[in-house]
Amino acid sequence: MFREILALGPAYLSLLVFLLIASYYVLMTAYVDYQIRKLGAVRSPVLATNPLVGLPFFIDAAIKQGQNKLLEFYDGLYKSSPPGCPNCVEISISAQHRFIMTRDPDHVKTILTSKFSDFGKGERFHDTWSPFLGDSIFTTDGQLWSDSRGLIRPMFIKEKVRDIEIFERWTQTLMSKIPSSGETVDHEFVEAFTEVQRVQMMLTILAPFRWLVPKRRYNKGIRVLERFMKPYIEQALALPPSELDKLSKSDKSATFLHSIARYSRNPKVLRDQIMAILLAGRDTTAATLSWAIYELAHYPAIYTKLRNEILSTVGQNRAPTYEDLKNMTYLTHTLNETLRLYPAVPYNLRAALEDTTLPGQPGQPDIAVLKKDIVIYSTLSMQRRVDLYPALMVRILQKYDRVEYRGDWYAQYHKAEIVGCPGDGVPVAFHEAQMGDVA
Repeated sequence: MFREILALGPAYLSLLVFLLIASYYVLMTAYVDYQIRKLGAVRSPVLATNPLVGLPFFIDAAIKQGQNKLLEFYDGLYKSSPPGCPNCVEISISAQHRFIMTRDPDHVKTILTSKFSDFGKGERFHDTWSPFLGDSIFTTDGQLWSDSRGLIRPMFIKEKVRDIEIFERWTQTLMSKIPSSGETVDHEFVEAFTEVQRVQMMLTILAPFRWLVPKRRYNKGIRVLERFMKPYIEQALALPPSELDKLSKSDKSATFLHSIARYSRNPKVLRDQIMAILLAGRDTTAATLSWAIYELAHYPAIYTKLRNEILSTVGQNRAPTYEDLKNMTYLTHTLNETLRLYPAVPYNLRAALEDTTLPGQPGQPDIAVLKKDIVIYSTLSMQRRVDLYPALMVRILQKYDRVEYRGDWYAQYHKAEIVGCPGDGVPVAFHEAQMGDVA
């Protein structure tokens, strides 16, 4: 039979292959539709259903990312959305590769709270990110994720979050390492990290088409980062368990690296967790402060009000305490509003670990999310929706004179994010402490 098929000739073979692929596509599409009906849900508006139509969306997103215009692309996805589902769309390249884009706050709250166990990073995300972050908290699910979270949590207990002085201590240590001669500091690590992040973002955006992205400089950059980390990992692993136990009881000397070394003697475990922490903490405070100062420069009255609150609380010479930071509500509101407009993580994604749904609009059916579907949400796009918030920062801050949120949605979302972030309090405290110094 096989010889008879080969004897048909190239044209017939090509037609046969096409018919087989088309039949498989039709059958899988019908199966997906059946699964959706079984959930009692519907699809969000579909922008693409095959690779020929879907590929241009991914390429356009990659181009816009290179131009720093990804928000423009993301917002553009919803321009033709119907009133029944205005903030959620679907782009599929096959029945097994569905991408659901959303900027609906109810969807984000569902993913991060009420149906938290239905979503995770998924196998595809792990495959894309594991060369960089390995098996760390940002790339794993289930027990591996739980173990990573358990490793990180002790470093963010209340006593450590309240230790504001640590920021000043390590800032002075950093300043002492900068050459007084003014010579250029070796930027190899920073340049490597920047390149790895750039390529990693492209790999994530292009998703099923990530094989199109050249990875030579990406792999080289990862080797630079690993070479930088290696001596510190070796030093930690060289310490005997008794010394690690002693360090863990010290408020000043204990580090995250020591904490991991107590848990595992595997260098790869230390490498993966440290890489994840370096990524999580890279430039988040610098970016937030830069945007805050940028916005305040446009509103002198708000800057004056903020400065007066800080001066009346801590004066011109005293460093703020943790209690001072909590009492400066206008400072907190200013940073919250900055993070609304310029969130540190503007885009994120989750994979469905089982068949589930996202809530529909009032009076509309829920949206079906099947196992392995990818849900991409943008806090940057969502928190700039004028139907949720005023367009200008000044309007929100004027409302803070009466301690009033529009819809109180930002507070709800921020609370939801804490569910998945044991270290949330540290950057918040650092932002407030540094902003207090700047103002």
